[in-house]
Amino acid sequence: MTGLYGRTVLVTGGAGFVGSHLVDALAEDNNVRILDDLSTGRRGQVPSGVRFREADILDTAALDAAMDGVDVVFHLAAAVSVAESIAMPDRYHAVNATGTLAVLEAARRQDARVVVASSAAVYGAPETVPVTEAEPTTPSSPYGVSKLAADHYARVYADTYGLETVTLRYFNIYGPRQRAGADGGVVATFADRARHGKPLVIEGDGEQTRDFVHVSDVVQANLLAATTDATGRAYNIGTGETTTVGELAALISDYADRRVEITYTDPRPGDIRHSSADISLARDVLGYEPTVALDEGLAALFGATAMEQ
Repeated sequence: MTGLYGRTVLVTGGAGFVGSHLVDALAEDNNVRILDDLSTGRRGQVPSGVRFREADILDTAALDAAMDGVDVVFHLAAAVSVAESIAMPDRYHAVNATGTLAVLEAARRQDARVVVASSAAVYGAPETVPVTEAEPTTPSSPYGVSKLAADHYARVYADTYGLETVTLRYFNIYGPRQRAGADGGVVATFADRARHGKPLVIEGDGEQTRDFVHVSDVVQANLLAATTDATGRAYNIGTGETTTVGELAALISDYADRRVEITYTDPRPGDIRHSSADISLARDVLGYEPTVALDEGLAALFGATAMEQ
């Protein structure tokens, strides 16, 4: 059940990793549209019957056309690499900050609810773990700054204009359709290397911790955000469980059908040492409850990959 029925819905970035899973969940019961420039998304992930427009989020005319008559907007279009953002901060500001502002302005003209994809990167190196939404926001990369700007714009549009907005601060998402490199996911990168018998390269000592959340649980959070009365605020979306990158590499090595070497290199610039979500607010207010444990998600991921091959 989606919780949305008979609505006109726009998913920006809807041909991408998270967006395509969300579209699948919405398409049967709603009139779904996608706006995606296919920079990381794939046209083949768009279901039949879904209206697709290939355009950049900063293309005002295309955005206005896609937004016409929309009830709910799921804004997932973004540039997502921390390392790339250090090399191209202007691009990240344009796509993530200015792009979100454009979506909010278009939504305001339609009086449409906006669910905004934010990131745990807004916290930077947190003072305490697990991280609550009250944690100081001190991002340590241009990517984190750009997502924090989007996060703040969503709140300000709720406070100033009365627009219904909900911001979801994603932790480390993984699952089917995530491509190595394209989505910045360590699970996808490790899985791809393991399948091809290449070493799993850990940047740093492997003791850095992450909260890995399955894409199906992220879809669940989006659907809950689309119907909640508790708008105008941000929610952490993770599992509340921590895994070291070294432990992740060992798990993926176990699931691979071949011996995989694990090697170490220098830490990645802008990387966070420890990250884990306190999901109490999302659980209590939205009714969000993660359902996929990491070992289950990885087992299914490798099973699906084996069948595809």
